[in-house]
Amino acid sequence: MLRFRLIFGTIFIAALLLIFWVDSRLDYVVLSGAWSDLFGGRSYLPSGLALLGLSVGVIPFAAWELTRILRANDVRARTWLTCFAAELGLLLHFAMPYSTDAAQAVAIVGTALVAMFLLALFWFSRERRVEGVVAAAGGTMFGMIYLGFMLGFLLSIRRWESAWVVLAIVLITKSCDIGAYFTGRAIGRHKLIPWLSPGKTWEGLLGGIVLAVCVASLLAWWGRSLEPVVIGGRLVYDHSFSAAYAALAGALLAVAGQIGDLMASLFKRDAGLKDSSRLLPGFGGVLDVLDSPLLAGPVAYWLLAAVP
Repeated sequence: MLRFRLIFGTIFIAALLLIFWVDSRLDYVVLSGAWSDLFGGRSYLPSGLALLGLSVGVIPFAAWELTRILRANDVRARTWLTCFAAELGLLLHFAMPYSTDAAQAVAIVGTALVAMFLLALFWFSRERRVEGVVAAAGGTMFGMIYLGFMLGFLLSIRRWESAWVVLAIVLITKSCDIGAYFTGRAIGRHKLIPWLSPGKTWEGLLGGIVLAVCVASLLAWWGRSLEPVVIGGRLVYDHSFSAAYAALAGALLAVAGQIGDLMASLFKRDAGLKDSSRLLPGFGGVLDVLDSPLLAGPVAYWLLAAVP
């Protein structure tokens, strides 16, 4: 197991770095002529296109795994509908116009939720069967929120921050997973929540938080050495975060990530499953990798919004 984690973990990190590098370089692409017209007269590409492509590509696999969990609980879920709902939630984060005020944004999101709920009710009752319709529609809405909206927070952050800030959020969150895993194996004695996740320990959690704080502090120190990035007078990225705020953010992201992991364990145990799937050797399924960043995204968004 550990050998597979090390091998495929290294591959995942290398692929992730490449995608985020491409995403950061796309910020510098200047649009003109027909290309500018294609993007509504913009001079530069929308921020986060590569990250959007990664998210759109990952969601079908995560939706299939979530559908598998729902079906194990006798919920009449459909993979394509769960996937469609999740993609819609994700795109709402990415495509919301910059000029949209808070009231309009709430109305747009609310309308999408209502439309998706009605579509789900229609689909699951089309054969004139009422058994399980409400649960199936609820499962579809769960997929929209859990996969679409929660993952979409990272895209919302990317609208205002550089690709490297989003990558830092992911690295800090996953560093807690790594620290918790190795600390728990080495000195873990006291079970965290044995009825939910027997392998997690309080010692592992503490080790994960310490590593996440160290990684966040190191990234903040490196970020303070960078100059603010201004692209065409439009995009301004300031990577200067104080050491104290970085440490606080690291601890909060670590805790949020662990809660996200426990949430996923709750879903799987309720369905009688150990892993969401076996798509990723050594890790389980896509949801087993995404579970911690999914909850860390909303926390990171508000942490950045509150930066002093």
